[in-house]
Amino acid sequence: MITLYTWPTPNGKKVQIMLEETGLKYKARPINISANEQFARDFLKISPNNKIPAIVDSQGPNGKPYSLFESGAILVYLAGKTNSLLGSTETDRYDILQWLMFQMGGLGPMLGQAHHFRIYAPEKIEYAIHRYTQEAQRLYGVMDRRLAERLYLGCDEYSIADIAAWPWIASYERQGVDITAYPNVRRWFESIGSRPAVIRGCAVLADLRK
Repeated sequence: MITLYTWPTPNGKKVQIMLEETGLKYKARPINISANEQFARDFLKISPNNKIPAIVDSQGPNGKPYSLFESGAILVYLAGKTNSLLGSTETDRYDILQWLMFQMGGLGPMLGQAHHFRIYAPEKIEYAIHRYTQEAQRLYGVMDRRLAERLYLGCDEYSIADIAAWPWIASYERQGVDITAYPNVRRWFESIGSRPAVIRGCAVLADLRK
C-alpha cells in the first residue's frame, strides 16, 4: 500500500494521475498547504523540503517501507516499480527523462511564477507579469514544436513526461496563454485529458480545494 500525501495542485495531481494509471493501491492523505500543514514535524520527516507531494511505500525496496519526496522522483520510482510509462527502448527512456527534467526545471517553475504574478500577488508588478507570461508562451512553443514530431512529449508512447506536464497546462488561461495558438499542444492536452485515469486522478481531494 502506498500512502500519498498530497493536495490538488499541479504537482499533487501528477502523482495522483500516476497512481491511477498504474493501478497501484494507495490512500490519499490531504496536506492543506493553505493552512501550512506542510510544515508539520511529522510531514517534514517524509518531505524535508516541506512540499507536496510525498509518498510512503509500505513495500519499498527489499520489501521495507520507503518514503520519497519531489514529484519527478516519485514518478520515476513508480514507473520503475511497475515497469511502465518509461517507453519501450533505452532511447525512449532517456528521451522521456529529458522531457521530465524540462517540466521539473522549466515548465513547472515558470508557469508557477506566471500564476503567482498574474493571479495571486498582492501587488500587480507589470514587469514580472510580462516576463513570466512571455516565458510561459515561449515554453508552450517549445512543447508545440516537439509535439509536431511526436504523439507525446517523450516519444510516441504516453509516459511520465506527459503525466508531469499535463496538470500544469490545465491552467493555460491563467498563464496568459491562448492554447489555440499551439495546435499540437492543444491536441495533446485534449487527448490526455480524456483518459479515465487522468479524470480519476484529478478528482482526488478536488472537493477540498476552494
